Amino acid sequence: MDTLSYKTVSANKNTVNKEWLLVDADGQALGRLASEVAKLLRGKHKPNFTPHVDCGDNVVIINAEKITLSGNKWENKSYIRHTGYPGGQRSLTSRELFDKDPTRLVEKSVKGMLPKNKLGAALFRNLKVYVGTEHGQVAQKPRSINLNNNK
Repeated sequence: MDTLSYKTVSANKNTVNKEWLLVDADGQALGRLASEVAKLLRGKHKPNFTPHVDCGDNVVIINAEKITLSGNKWENKSYIRHTGYPGGQRSLTSRELFDKDPTRLVEKSVKGMLPKNKLGAALFRNLKVYVGTEHGQVAQKPRSINLNNNK
C-alpha cells in the first residue's frame, strides 16, 4: 500500500491557482449574491481549500446599481458607524447608502461575510465592484459565471 497517496495536501501561496471571475449583479438579491461571492473569494469552491491561506479567486462585480432587497429592507435596514467622538453614532438606511454609492452597499455585505482578521482584509482586496457594465479588469480576461447555476 502506498502511504504517500493518503497525505493531506495543504495549499500555500505558491501552489494556489487564482483566476479572475466576473459576476453580474443584475436582479440578484443582495445577501444571496454576497454569500456566493464570499465563497468565491475565500476559495471554498476549490478542492484544495485551506482555511488559513488566500486560495480564492479575484471577483469583479458589475451592475451593482441593479441589486434588489426584499421586503422593507430599503427603509428599515440601517448601517451604523461611529465617529469616535461622544455622541458620534451615525446611521444610514439601505436606500441612503445606495443613493450615495451603490458599490458600498455590495462591498459592506460581502465584507461582513468574510473572516474578521488579516486574512479577511487580504481577501477583501480581491473584490472589485463597479456600477454599470464597464470595468477596469478587461486585461485580466475575467471568466463570466452565473451564480444561479453555481449550486
